[in-house]
Amino acid sequence: MLPEGYRRKLLMTTDEPELPGKMEGADIHSDGWTYALNDVELHEGQMTPVYPRGLNVLLARVGGTVYGVSGKCAHMACPLSAGRLEGFTIICSCHDWRFDVRTGRFLDAQELGLAVYATKLESGKLYVNLG
Repeated sequence: MLPEGYRRKLLMTTDEPELPGKMEGADIHSDGWTYALNDVELHEGQMTPVYPRGLNVLLARVGGTVYGVSGKCAHMACPLSAGRLEGFTIICSCHDWRFDVRTGRFLDAQELGLAVYATKLESGKLYVNLG
């Protein structure tokens, strides 16, 4: 119970938080493709989080192909970028949930999975389709 005369204040803001990769004048195309990262920054067998238009996306390069999936684990929203990449498998650092980077599917229960985002390389830049 609150003391008499005390009222809770609800603070509201319309400002969006500044997220890494969220830039004024970001390269956004009308067909849903959004700039994510310079190609040279993502090496073979590596993964990195990017935030096109403020959305947490995990990019991974395996076998020369760049894949994009949700950057949050389907289990408890742990950041998948803190996990590890073994071949085509992303392993969450929180509870060892395993996902196929190509399909986003949880390997122990195919009905669960991550959002998957198409990627493309154009003029040395990686783009993610959020459309």
